[in-house]
Amino acid sequence: MTKAPKATDLASALIQCPSVTPEEAGVLDYLDGLLAPFGFEIHRPVFSEAGYPDVENMFAKLSGGEGPHLAFAGHVDVVPAGDEALWSAPPFSGTIKDGLLYGRGAADMKGGVAAFVAAVLRYIEKHGAPKGTISFILTGDEEGPACNGTVKLMQWAAERGEQFSDSVLGEPTNPHAMGDMIKVGRRGSQSGTVRVCGKQGHVAYPHLANNPVPVLAKIVEHVSAQTLDEGTEFFQPSNLEFISFDVGNPAWNVIPEQAAARFNVRFNDLWDAEKLKAFVSDHARQCLPEEGFSLSVTLEADGSEAFLTRSQALIDRFSDAVSTVTGKTPELSTGGGTSDARFIKNYCPVIEFGLVGQTMHMVDEHVAVADIEQLTDIYYAFMQDYFDQ
Repeated sequence: MTKAPKATDLASALIQCPSVTPEEAGVLDYLDGLLAPFGFEIHRPVFSEAGYPDVENMFAKLSGGEGPHLAFAGHVDVVPAGDEALWSAPPFSGTIKDGLLYGRGAADMKGGVAAFVAAVLRYIEKHGAPKGTISFILTGDEEGPACNGTVKLMQWAAERGEQFSDSVLGEPTNPHAMGDMIKVGRRGSQSGTVRVCGKQGHVAYPHLANNPVPVLAKIVEHVSAQTLDEGTEFFQPSNLEFISFDVGNPAWNVIPEQAAARFNVRFNDLWDAEKLKAFVSDHARQCLPEEGFSLSVTLEADGSEAFLTRSQALIDRFSDAVSTVTGKTPELSTGGGTSDARFIKNYCPVIEFGLVGQTMHMVDEHVAVADIEQLTDIYYAFMQDYFDQ
């Protein structure tokens, strides 16, 4: 039988494929060639949508008869390296130095993908096909618009009749050291725009115009000062942040007709999109003059809802694996940003556990070689219990 690779060697090979979203850059070719000799059924659907780049994805599975279907999920696309001259080693070289693996995607998240692929292949090498099904859900669109990636890959798999029991997403969840944290849910994310319309005019004759800029400034200050909530049992407090203030006025002597401010909210299970829109609208209106101005609040269509994984069996099994390998009891968290778990949770329970994420998206992104190998051991221990070996 083909021998399972060492996780660190696999991670280095994946980093050497410069798969900046949405480019495949050979990374799926490499995984295809690795998995096929182990008997995986491999599909590489390409999804399209007007206005977005096409993205190639991978679904690979191996079935050993009746039993649960465990899916490992992740992304093989990475953010751009930026100024490569600032890196101590070329960002797509996969260099190992002083016990650290350097390269774009080392932490987020080719190191995690390498660990769960290596763990699965080790399992197959020692036990054969599982009493059930193991699959990989891999996308090239997580760091991009997330339009032609996991959301469509999960739908594609479901339409083919795939039924997933549980999923583990290999995002870098540990804040400081391996074993710190398992993500068991995520806050929601919603973006929107507050727009105030007034009346354009000459700056020398302000009485003939209605300037929306100071009105919008008051709205931004007032809305930003509000407390959305104090948090819930499993979620931290929600927060709303304005991220831009736009007028689009190139002239110095023109009062603009309108001004807009964009915002993003990270919210817990007390909120949904409509409640957030009402909250922002109600507080914004408190700053709007009675005459001369109009207000609109619009939401982006790509928001995600807050969710919590309710499968205690999945959480307990994975926590036990983490404790067995690291000697630590991991914190169960819903903090941080969004991930592709927001799409997977519609099909099966999902948790997230991966490497230490302190350097993700940074110059000289790196992870400890020991952490990659320990993560592989955790995934392997989890599978042994999951498939009752």
